Amino acid sequence: MELQALPSRIGQVRRIVSAQLRYWHLDALIDRASLGVTELLSNVHRHAQPDKTCTVEIELLLDRLTVSVRDHDPRMPVVDDAEPLATCGRGLAMVAAMSESWGVRPDGESGKVVWFTLPTAAPAVAAPPRRVRRAVQEKPARRFAVAEVAHAADGLRPEHAPARSAVAG
Repeated sequence: MELQALPSRIGQVRRIVSAQLRYWHLDALIDRASLGVTELLSNVHRHAQPDKTCTVEIELLLDRLTVSVRDHDPRMPVVDDAEPLATCGRGLAMVAAMSESWGVRPDGESGKVVWFTLPTAAPAVAAPPRRVRRAVQEKPARRFAVAEVAHAADGLRPEHAPARSAVAG
């Protein structure tokens, strides 16, 4: 989706990303994906020039979710050590800490893409207990007379069964 990275739009994008992850049954990734996209959009709002227009993409491939934000500012972000009392400057460090991987790449002559990935595979669950197989004693098959089988089949057949419909009304 393409948007202006304004504070009023960031919450809307978080809700859209959350809804898509729920649709994909990836509820466990919602918090981390929302945090990451919020940080990337906040960086576009704070730093991108000449405008705040950007594109957010989420892509699910095999066992990995990739979230990327493309803007029109060719300057690459710099990860600095924030002062202990600083109120900003930790966004990309948080993205790096909560994601599997992240990076930035130039996008043509006038832009860049900042992205991060999250693993989608669920943690390994203990295998269910295996069934123990017991040896089965072989017994000779019982032979039925043709008359016996015909009589048994007649006894199982209903005399009259009314028609039924699966459609109500």
